[in-house]
Amino acid sequence: MRVINFLLEPTALAILALFLSVIWMLRDEKDKARIELVFALVINLFYGVLFNFFMAREGAVFPWKFDYVLVRLDASLGIPAASIARSLQSSLPVPLWIAYDLMLPMMIAWFLLTRYKRCPGSIIVAYAAELVSGPLLYTIVPALGPIYAFGKQWLSLPNLPPQAVRLTGMPNAFPSLHVGTAFVFVMFAPGKIWKAVALLFLAATCMATLSTGEHYVIDLIPGIAFGVFVSAIGMRNYRRAACFFALTLSWSLVVRFAYMILLAHPILTRSLAVFTLVSVALALYKQWTAAPAPEADAAQVTASQSPE
Repeated sequence: MRVINFLLEPTALAILALFLSVIWMLRDEKDKARIELVFALVINLFYGVLFNFFMAREGAVFPWKFDYVLVRLDASLGIPAASIARSLQSSLPVPLWIAYDLMLPMMIAWFLLTRYKRCPGSIIVAYAAELVSGPLLYTIVPALGPIYAFGKQWLSLPNLPPQAVRLTGMPNAFPSLHVGTAFVFVMFAPGKIWKAVALLFLAATCMATLSTGEHYVIDLIPGIAFGVFVSAIGMRNYRRAACFFALTLSWSLVVRFAYMILLAHPILTRSLAVFTLVSVALALYKQWTAAPAPEADAAQVTASQSPE
C-alpha cells in the first residue's frame, strides 16, 4: 500500500512520467509529439515547484482565508460538501482517491490522443493557459479546502460565521482547477467513445474532489466554467474564452466582495449556479456539434491534393 501511495504522489508521478517519456522519445526522435511531451513535462515539473513556493508565500503574506464563507455558500446551494463526502467515503473511497491522483497521467494521455487524432486546436496551449491564470484566480478568493482548513473535523462542522479567518496554508480551492482540467478533456474529446470516457472521468473527478476534502461544492461550478475558458484558448476561440473568463472572474469577485448578498438570497446563489452550468452545457454542445471530425479533415486534404 505504501508503494501505491508513493507512486500516486504528484511529484513521483511527474518524475516517473518524465523518465518514461524521455525513453519513449529516444526510440523515435523524429516524432515531434514525443519531443513536445518531454518539453511539457519538464516545464510542469519546474512549474509545480514554483507554484508551491509562491502559493505558500502568498498564504503566509495574506493569511486571511475564505473557507468559512465557502462552507456557508455550500449550505446556501443546499448541497453541503461534507454530506456528499460522507456518502462517497462509505461507498467508493479507493476508486475516487485513485481518480483524484490520475490527473497527470490523464493530461499526458489526452495530449497524445488529441495529437494522434489530429484534433483541432492545441491542448498544450490550454494547459499553459490554465497554469498561468489558475494561480491568479486563487489569490482573489484564497481558500485551503475543507480537509486543510478544518482537519479531521471537516465532515461534521458546526454552524460557522461567514467571514474570512486567519489560516495557515497555501490557497488551492476556488475555483477547482482539478475539475477545470477534467472538463478540458471533455471539450477536446474526439469521437463518441472518448467523449464517454471524458465525461466519466469528469464525474469521478467531481466526486473525488469532494470525497477527499480537497474542495467545496461551490468550487466546482466556476471550475467547470474555467475549463471552458482554457479550452477555448487552446482552440483559438477567443470570443468564447473572453466570455467564460469573465464568468469565472465574476464568480471570484462576487464571492470575495459580495458573499453576504449571496448568503442573504440563496435563490440568487442557485440561479447563478444554474446559469453557469447551462452556459457550460451550451458551449459543450456547440463544440461537439461544430467541430469537424479529424478523419474528415484528413480525407478532404488528401482529396484536394490528388490529381484530377
